[in-house]
Amino acid sequence: MISRTVLLLRIAFRNLMVSPINLLIGALILFGTLVFVLLGGLLDSLSRSMERSVVGSLAGHIQIYSAASKDDLALYGQFGNDSDLKAITEFPKIQEAISKIDGVQMVVPMGVSGALITSGNIIDLTLERLRDLVRARAGQGGREELTSLSKEELDAQIHAEILHLRQIIKVLRGDADRAMADMLSARAVDPHNLEALHRVEKDEFWDGFEADPLGTLEFLENRIAPIVTDTTLIFLRYVGTDLDKFQHSFDRMKVMKGQAVPAGQRGMLISDLIHEEQMKLKTARRLDKIKDALANGRVIATDDELKRFVKENRSQTRDIVLQLDALKTAEMVKALQDALGSKETELDHLLSALLDTTDENFQKRYDLFYALVTPRVRLYRVNVGDVLTIKAFTRSGYVRNVNVKVYGTFAFSGLEKSMLAGSTSLMDLMSFRDLYGYLTADKAEELKEIQKDTGAKTVSRENAEAELFGEGAEVVAEATPGIIDPDTAITSTGRRLREDDLIKRVYSQKELDDGVMLNAAVMLKDARQIDRVIKEIQRVSDEQNLGLKAVSWQKASGLLGQIINVFRVLLFVAVAIIFFIAMIIINNAMMMATIQRTQVIGTMRAIGAQRGLILAMVLIESVVLGVLFGGIGMLTGSGVLGAMAMKGIAAPNDVMYFFFSGPRLIPTVTTGPLVIALVIILFVTVASTFIPAWMATRISPLRAMQADE
Repeated sequence: MISRTVLLLRIAFRNLMVSPINLLIGALILFGTLVFVLLGGLLDSLSRSMERSVVGSLAGHIQIYSAASKDDLALYGQFGNDSDLKAITEFPKIQEAISKIDGVQMVVPMGVSGALITSGNIIDLTLERLRDLVRARAGQGGREELTSLSKEELDAQIHAEILHLRQIIKVLRGDADRAMADMLSARAVDPHNLEALHRVEKDEFWDGFEADPLGTLEFLENRIAPIVTDTTLIFLRYVGTDLDKFQHSFDRMKVMKGQAVPAGQRGMLISDLIHEEQMKLKTARRLDKIKDALANGRVIATDDELKRFVKENRSQTRDIVLQLDALKTAEMVKALQDALGSKETELDHLLSALLDTTDENFQKRYDLFYALVTPRVRLYRVNVGDVLTIKAFTRSGYVRNVNVKVYGTFAFSGLEKSMLAGSTSLMDLMSFRDLYGYLTADKAEELKEIQKDTGAKTVSRENAEAELFGEGAEVVAEATPGIIDPDTAITSTGRRLREDDLIKRVYSQKELDDGVMLNAAVMLKDARQIDRVIKEIQRVSDEQNLGLKAVSWQKASGLLGQIINVFRVLLFVAVAIIFFIAMIIINNAMMMATIQRTQVIGTMRAIGAQRGLILAMVLIESVVLGVLFGGIGMLTGSGVLGAMAMKGIAAPNDVMYFFFSGPRLIPTVTTGPLVIALVIILFVTVASTFIPAWMATRISPLRAMQADE
């Protein structure tokens, strides 16, 4: 048997290069195998990288949510209350059951939602600071850092803020005068704005500030602040979660600025990418982008986008000028004159000169900007330590406000520049539940106090009509003249919680777990056990009536998770087309070869060769041809992947940054594409050769002799 096989192999190798058609067949097989191994290896590497991104940034290995939900969970592109996910209300029971499954490391509660936050313009921010100072001086509370200041210190800060306001008004007045001088722009100037600016720039207006500071601030807020149109609406996508569990489970998470939210407290960590992209001074952000672009080999002189950034920086200096009071303006003018060697006295002209960057002077101007300008202005609209008022629609459709302290910013290691991974901020569970419209322990406690103070009683839904309108029902209301003081009203309850108290309150783990959530991430000890653990979760859910649905990270990420499958299907279609063409060519070639070898095959039959030997000979010839050229294609594809791995493939944009799980994709050669390629080659060669081989077995010795004649 062995000698027969060796004989057939020797015949196959001898006949391999006899016909030029074999070279064409081999080249086609080589090309198809090379494409499959190369692209298959890239897709496998891309799939593993994307898994690291999705699992490590938000989804975990498995996501669980209520099976009663009308919508499927899609973590990317879905905002919780925009979808119809039913809340999970028995999380402690669910957590205990799932944690007992072999291979489960952690269960992290979650809920995805979004809200708009308003970042006021420079006048809004200045008026807010001034109002806080006035209230602190009057002993009406306010921010903790202000209440500790003496009256003299508060007076000094109030005076400084008034000077700043007057400087802003001076700039606005100059803008209006220049607009009026231009016939085209003059029509756009509102005469009411001119009248208001004329009034507030006079000393008489400010002489009356101390008599009615809050009234003065209200006028400025209503008449002057709207003139500055740089108010920004920022969409904030966030995940409500147990922040301590999240940080311990998602090990790629790192705090970039500030600190982590203290365990058990309310608070927020803003995505560092959102903080930089949407909350940073636009001029500074553009300079950062130019710097990154230059580091990647781009050139200002030939790059249209970088030219646009420079032009916008030169023309849009107003955001900086408006932040400076008279003293800081004078200081910056002097500093820029010295740095630029200029005698220009107008700050906006000096800033424009500073920001006139080229490839040659960029680094020097960049350093000057951060050394001279940024220390004197508010670099970010939202800073670490600020308390954000977040407004969101609840699941019932009404607007809810929650004050949340920003403790810091965060990013995921390797995904710092990915918008897909870096577009989501983190919020504590209690604040998330308040915004989503669920009754938290704080609200329940507050309602009890209100009920106690007012003498209200709880009435069931079915008895509400009888209680309110039935026989003997009596509703009494007592009216008290005067204006209700909200501070006094709150104090009268004795225990009603204030926002400051909520920010400082520390919640127990039981309080965090007992409330509702929309979904939860399940982290595994071994990622290869995903399919088994999903089946176990479904089994436990059915047995204990937990009403859960468990899905893998790929399905939980929605359309984003299916992109790799789409690419894989496209690859198989392309390879199928290549090998289908190869099958036709191989079949035709072998048919021709069989006809040409009629005499040889007939002679072999005449001297005793059995049909099985003829069949095996033809098939082995095709298999040797396919394996030889297919093997060359495999080695070539593996070599190309290895060469790519030495430097990696740079991510061209932030989307691919997410797919690559970092700035570069490092391709690796895996056995999967090689094994599949070998199976395809064997199938194609055998299937395309079988009919010609069968025809060869039908050739009789008589035909061979007739051919001799």
